[in-house]
Amino acid sequence: MKLALLALLLSAAPALAFPVTVKSCNRDVTFDAPPAKAIANDVNLVEMMLALGLRDRMVGYTGVSGWKTLDEELRAGIEELPELSAQYPTREVLLGAEPDFFFAGWNYGMKVGGEVTPESLEPLGIKTYELTESCIHIGPKARSSMQDMYVDLLNLGAIFGVEEEAKALVAGYEAELAEITAGIDRTTPLRVFVYDSGEESPFTAGAYAMPTALIEAAGGTNVMDDLEKSWATVTWEAVVERNPEVIIIVNYGDVTAEQKIAFLEGNPAFAAVDAVKNDRYVVLEYVEATPGPRNIRAVEKLVAGFRGK
Repeated sequence: MKLALLALLLSAAPALAFPVTVKSCNRDVTFDAPPAKAIANDVNLVEMMLALGLRDRMVGYTGVSGWKTLDEELRAGIEELPELSAQYPTREVLLGAEPDFFFAGWNYGMKVGGEVTPESLEPLGIKTYELTESCIHIGPKARSSMQDMYVDLLNLGAIFGVEEEAKALVAGYEAELAEITAGIDRTTPLRVFVYDSGEESPFTAGAYAMPTALIEAAGGTNVMDDLEKSWATVTWEAVVERNPEVIIIVNYGDVTAEQKIAFLEGNPAFAAVDAVKNDRYVVLEYVEATPGPRNIRAVEKLVAGFRGK
Protein backbone atom coordinates (compact mmCIF):
# COMPACT_ATOMS: atom_id res chain seq x y z
CA MET A 1 0.00 0.00 0.00
CA LYS A 2 2.82 2.40 0.96
CA LEU A 3 4.72 1.60 -2.24
CA ALA A 4 1.62 2.23 -4.34
CA LEU A 5 1.05 5.57 -2.61
CA LEU A 6 4.70 6.56 -3.13
CA ALA A 7 4.48 5.66 -6.82
CA LEU A 8 1.33 7.76 -7.14
CA LEU A 9 2.99 10.77 -5.49
CA LEU A 10 6.07 10.47 -7.68
CA SER A 11 3.98 10.23 -10.83
CA ALA A 12 2.06 13.34 -9.79
CA ALA A 13 5.22 15.39 -9.07
CA PRO A 14 6.16 17.78 -11.88
CA ALA A 15 9.27 16.79 -13.81
CA LEU A 16 12.13 19.27 -13.88
CA ALA A 17 12.01 20.99 -17.25
CA PHE A 18 15.56 20.58 -18.50
CA PRO A 19 17.34 21.65 -20.56
CA VAL A 20 16.64 25.30 -19.67
CA THR A 21 18.06 28.41 -21.30
CA VAL A 22 18.39 31.76 -19.52
CA LYS A 23 19.65 35.15 -20.64
CA SER A 24 22.87 36.17 -18.91
CA CYS A 25 23.79 39.71 -20.00
CA ASN A 26 24.32 39.35 -23.75
CA ARG A 27 24.49 35.54 -23.76
CA ASP A 28 22.03 32.67 -23.82
CA VAL A 29 23.20 29.97 -21.42
CA THR A 30 21.73 26.47 -21.55
CA PHE A 31 21.74 24.02 -18.64
CA ASP A 32 21.09 20.33 -19.26
CA ALA A 33 20.68 19.67 -15.54
CA PRO A 34 20.69 21.70 -12.31
CA PRO A 35 24.21 22.60 -11.11
CA ALA A 36 25.36 20.51 -8.16
CA LYS A 37 28.67 22.19 -7.23
CA ALA A 38 28.16 25.96 -7.35
CA ILE A 39 30.35 28.86 -6.26
CA ALA A 40 29.04 32.40 -5.69
CA ASN A 41 31.16 35.53 -5.42
CA ASP A 42 30.40 38.34 -2.93
CA VAL A 43 27.97 38.50 -0.03
CA ASN A 44 24.90 39.64 -1.95
CA LEU A 45 25.17 36.87 -4.54
CA VAL A 46 25.71 34.28 -1.81
CA GLU A 47 22.54 35.51 -0.11
CA MET A 48 20.54 35.07 -3.32
CA MET A 49 21.62 31.43 -3.35
CA LEU A 50 20.68 31.01 0.31
CA ALA A 51 17.30 32.71 -0.16
CA LEU A 52 16.46 30.06 -2.74
CA GLY A 53 17.52 27.23 -0.42
CA LEU A 54 20.56 26.32 -2.52
CA ARG A 55 23.11 25.94 0.27
CA ASP A 56 23.44 22.20 -0.42
CA ARG A 57 24.28 22.91 -4.08
CA MET A 58 27.33 25.05 -3.15
CA VAL A 59 30.95 23.96 -2.70
CA GLY A 60 32.19 27.35 -1.55
CA TYR A 61 32.17 31.11 -2.02
CA THR A 62 34.67 33.83 -2.91
CA GLY A 63 35.25 37.55 -2.60
CA VAL A 64 34.07 38.43 0.89
CA SER A 65 36.70 38.70 3.66
CA GLY A 66 39.13 40.66 1.47
CA TRP A 67 36.79 43.66 1.69
CA LYS A 68 33.90 42.90 3.99
CA THR A 69 32.89 40.92 7.04
CA LEU A 70 30.11 38.36 7.37
CA ASP A 71 27.34 39.38 9.76
CA GLU A 72 25.73 36.76 12.00
CA GLU A 73 22.81 36.24 9.64
CA LEU A 74 25.00 35.36 6.68
CA ARG A 75 27.63 33.51 8.68
CA ALA A 76 24.99 31.12 9.99
CA GLY A 77 23.89 30.34 6.45
CA ILE A 78 27.33 29.36 5.17
CA GLU A 79 29.25 28.30 8.27
CA GLU A 80 30.19 24.95 6.72
CA LEU A 81 31.22 26.39 3.35
CA PRO A 82 34.87 27.30 2.65
CA GLU A 83 35.84 30.73 1.39
CA LEU A 84 37.97 29.76 -1.58
CA SER A 85 39.40 33.23 -2.20
CA ALA A 86 39.28 36.37 -0.05
CA GLN A 87 38.98 38.57 -3.13
CA TYR A 88 38.49 37.77 -6.82
CA PRO A 89 39.23 34.10 -7.54
CA THR A 90 41.73 32.90 -10.11
CA ARG A 91 40.92 30.12 -12.54
CA GLU A 92 43.20 27.83 -10.53
CA VAL A 93 41.24 28.52 -7.34
CA LEU A 94 37.95 27.77 -9.08
CA LEU A 95 39.28 24.62 -10.70
CA GLY A 96 40.55 23.38 -7.35
CA ALA A 97 36.98 23.23 -6.05
CA GLU A 98 35.78 21.37 -9.17
CA PRO A 99 32.61 23.47 -9.58
CA ASP A 100 30.08 23.22 -12.38
CA PHE A 101 28.65 26.73 -11.86
CA PHE A 102 29.94 30.22 -11.02
CA PHE A 103 27.54 32.99 -10.01
CA ALA A 104 29.41 36.28 -10.33
CA GLY A 105 29.29 39.62 -12.07
CA TRP A 106 31.43 42.20 -13.75
CA ASN A 107 33.30 43.87 -10.89
CA TYR A 108 31.68 41.21 -8.70
CA GLY A 109 34.34 38.54 -9.12
CA MET A 110 35.12 39.09 -12.82
CA LYS A 111 36.85 41.92 -14.66
CA VAL A 112 36.52 42.79 -18.33
CA GLY A 113 39.65 41.43 -19.97
CA GLY A 114 40.54 39.41 -16.87
CA GLU A 115 41.44 35.74 -16.62
CA VAL A 116 38.09 34.72 -15.12
CA THR A 117 35.26 35.28 -17.59
CA PRO A 118 32.35 33.18 -18.85
CA GLU A 119 34.35 32.48 -22.02
CA SER A 120 37.45 31.34 -20.12
CA LEU A 121 35.48 29.11 -17.74
CA GLU A 122 33.22 27.41 -20.31
CA PRO A 123 35.97 25.10 -21.71
CA LEU A 124 36.71 24.03 -18.13
CA GLY A 125 33.16 22.76 -17.65
CA ILE A 126 32.10 25.72 -15.51
CA LYS A 127 28.98 27.58 -16.61
CA THR A 128 28.61 31.21 -15.49
CA TYR A 129 25.59 33.32 -14.71
CA GLU A 130 26.25 37.08 -14.58
CA LEU A 131 24.63 39.45 -12.10
CA THR A 132 22.16 41.59 -14.07
CA GLU A 133 23.18 44.90 -12.50
CA SER A 134 26.75 44.33 -13.70
CA CYS A 135 25.86 43.83 -17.38
CA ILE A 136 26.34 47.56 -18.07
CA HIS A 137 30.10 46.91 -18.00
CA ILE A 138 29.95 44.87 -21.21
CA GLY A 139 27.06 46.41 -23.13
CA PRO A 140 23.88 48.46 -22.99
CA LYS A 141 21.13 47.71 -20.47
CA ALA A 142 18.15 49.43 -18.93
CA ARG A 143 18.60 51.72 -15.94
CA SER A 144 18.78 50.09 -12.56
CA SER A 145 15.45 48.86 -11.18
CA MET A 146 14.17 46.42 -8.60
CA GLN A 147 13.55 44.08 -11.53
CA ASP A 148 17.31 43.50 -11.77
CA MET A 149 17.25 41.58 -8.49
CA TYR A 150 13.98 39.82 -9.28
CA VAL A 151 15.26 38.67 -12.69
CA ASP A 152 18.37 37.16 -11.11
CA LEU A 153 16.32 35.22 -8.56
CA LEU A 154 13.95 33.94 -11.25
CA ASN A 155 16.82 32.93 -13.52
CA LEU A 156 18.59 31.14 -10.67
CA GLY A 157 15.31 29.40 -9.94
CA ALA A 158 15.15 28.14 -13.51
CA ILE A 159 18.83 27.13 -13.54
CA PHE A 160 18.56 25.09 -10.32
CA GLY A 161 15.11 23.63 -10.93
CA VAL A 162 13.45 25.60 -8.12
CA GLU A 163 11.39 27.86 -10.36
CA GLU A 164 8.24 27.79 -8.24
CA GLU A 165 10.19 28.66 -5.11
CA ALA A 166 11.80 31.59 -6.93
CA LYS A 167 8.44 32.86 -8.18
CA ALA A 168 6.98 32.69 -4.68
CA LEU A 169 10.01 34.47 -3.22
CA VAL A 170 9.81 37.30 -5.76
CA ALA A 171 6.04 37.63 -5.31
CA GLY A 172 6.61 37.96 -1.57
CA TYR A 173 9.25 40.65 -2.07
CA GLU A 174 6.97 42.55 -4.45
CA ALA A 175 4.10 42.47 -1.96
CA GLU A 176 6.35 43.55 0.91
CA LEU A 177 7.78 46.39 -1.18
CA ALA A 178 4.29 47.58 -2.15
CA GLU A 179 3.31 47.69 1.51
CA ILE A 180 6.48 49.55 2.54
CA THR A 181 6.11 52.20 -0.17
CA ALA A 182 2.33 52.68 0.01
CA GLY A 183 1.33 56.30 0.43
CA ILE A 184 4.68 57.83 -0.49
CA ASP A 185 4.33 61.36 -1.86
CA ARG A 186 6.35 61.34 -5.07
CA THR A 187 5.47 64.86 -6.27
CA THR A 188 8.75 66.36 -5.02
CA PRO A 189 11.33 63.60 -4.62
CA LEU A 190 14.09 64.18 -2.09
CA ARG A 191 17.54 64.80 -3.55
CA VAL A 192 19.81 61.95 -2.44
CA PHE A 193 23.54 61.31 -2.78
CA VAL A 194 25.19 57.91 -2.28
CA TYR A 195 28.56 58.08 -0.53
CA ASP A 196 30.41 54.81 -0.91
CA SER A 197 34.00 55.80 -0.24
CA GLY A 198 36.83 58.20 -0.99
CA GLU A 199 37.85 61.52 0.54
CA GLU A 200 39.69 63.25 -2.29
CA SER A 201 36.95 62.24 -4.75
CA PRO A 202 33.79 60.33 -3.82
CA PHE A 203 32.91 56.95 -5.26
CA THR A 204 29.16 56.85 -5.84
CA ALA A 205 26.23 55.15 -7.56
CA GLY A 206 25.17 56.19 -11.05
CA ALA A 207 22.10 55.39 -13.12
CA TYR A 208 22.90 51.68 -13.43
CA ALA A 209 23.75 50.90 -9.79
CA MET A 210 21.24 49.32 -7.43
CA PRO A 211 21.03 52.26 -4.99
CA THR A 212 19.39 54.37 -7.71
CA ALA A 213 16.53 51.84 -7.86
CA LEU A 214 16.32 51.72 -4.06
CA ILE A 215 16.20 55.51 -3.81
CA GLU A 216 13.47 55.77 -6.45
CA ALA A 217 11.42 53.02 -4.82
CA ALA A 218 11.60 54.95 -1.53
CA GLY A 219 10.45 58.21 -3.13
CA GLY A 220 13.73 60.00 -3.75
CA THR A 221 15.96 60.79 -6.71
CA ASN A 222 19.67 60.11 -7.01
CA VAL A 223 21.41 63.44 -7.67
CA MET A 224 23.86 61.48 -9.84
CA ASP A 225 21.24 59.62 -11.86
CA ASP A 226 22.51 61.28 -15.05
CA LEU A 227 25.83 59.48 -14.57
CA GLU A 228 25.69 56.85 -17.32
CA LYS A 229 27.62 54.32 -15.28
CA SER A 230 27.11 51.85 -12.48
CA TRP A 231 29.54 52.80 -9.71
CA ALA A 232 31.99 55.60 -10.48
CA THR A 233 34.06 58.45 -9.07
CA VAL A 234 32.74 62.02 -9.30
CA THR A 235 33.90 65.37 -7.89
CA TRP A 236 32.90 66.91 -4.58
CA GLU A 237 32.16 70.11 -6.48
CA ALA A 238 29.39 68.29 -8.37
CA VAL A 239 27.95 66.97 -5.11
CA VAL A 240 27.93 70.42 -3.49
CA GLU A 241 26.35 71.95 -6.59
CA ARG A 242 23.51 69.39 -6.59
CA ASN A 243 22.98 69.93 -2.85
CA PRO A 244 21.54 66.58 -1.68
CA GLU A 245 18.97 66.66 1.11
CA VAL A 246 19.88 63.15 2.28
CA ILE A 247 23.18 61.27 2.04
CA ILE A 248 23.26 57.47 1.97
CA ILE A 249 26.41 56.06 3.56
CA VAL A 250 27.45 52.61 2.31
CA ASN A 251 29.00 50.85 5.30
CA TYR A 252 31.84 48.38 4.65
CA GLY A 253 35.60 48.16 4.59
CA ASP A 254 38.18 49.78 6.85
CA VAL A 255 36.47 53.20 7.01
CA THR A 256 33.30 53.00 9.08
CA ALA A 257 30.05 54.82 8.40
CA GLU A 258 30.71 56.98 11.46
CA GLN A 259 34.11 57.99 10.09
CA LYS A 260 32.59 58.88 6.72
CA ILE A 261 29.97 61.06 8.41
CA ALA A 262 32.67 62.71 10.56
CA PHE A 263 34.64 63.51 7.39
CA LEU A 264 31.61 65.16 5.80
CA GLU A 265 30.75 67.16 8.89
CA GLY A 266 34.33 68.20 9.53
CA ASN A 267 34.92 69.65 6.07
CA PRO A 268 33.90 73.33 5.71
CA ALA A 269 33.32 72.79 1.98
CA PHE A 270 30.20 70.75 2.81
CA ALA A 271 28.77 73.02 5.49
CA ALA A 272 26.08 74.45 3.20
CA VAL A 273 24.96 71.08 1.82
CA ASP A 274 21.42 70.47 3.11
CA ALA A 275 22.08 66.87 4.17
CA VAL A 276 25.16 67.82 6.18
CA LYS A 277 23.59 70.98 7.59
CA ASN A 278 20.51 69.05 8.77
CA ASP A 279 22.35 65.86 9.79
CA ARG A 280 20.34 63.67 7.43
CA TYR A 281 22.11 60.39 6.76
CA VAL A 282 20.90 56.86 6.11
CA VAL A 283 23.42 54.06 6.58
CA LEU A 284 23.08 51.02 4.32
CA GLU A 285 25.26 47.98 4.74
CA TYR A 286 27.07 46.86 1.59
CA VAL A 287 24.83 43.80 1.33
CA GLU A 288 21.76 46.09 1.41
CA ALA A 289 23.09 48.49 -1.23
CA THR A 290 23.98 45.80 -3.78
CA PRO A 291 21.48 43.52 -5.57
CA GLY A 292 20.11 40.84 -3.27
CA PRO A 293 17.42 39.80 -0.80
CA ARG A 294 18.21 42.64 1.61
CA ASN A 295 17.18 45.28 -0.93
CA ILE A 296 13.65 45.22 0.53
CA ARG A 297 15.02 45.98 3.98
CA ALA A 298 17.12 48.75 2.41
CA VAL A 299 14.06 50.43 0.89
CA GLU A 300 12.33 50.22 4.27
CA LYS A 301 15.30 51.98 5.90
CA LEU A 302 15.29 54.65 3.18
CA VAL A 303 11.57 55.30 3.51
CA ALA A 304 12.02 55.84 7.25
CA GLY A 305 15.10 57.99 6.70
CA PHE A 306 13.44 60.13 4.05
CA ARG A 307 10.56 60.74 6.45
CA GLY A 308 13.01 61.79 9.13
CA LYS A 309 12.36 58.80 11.39
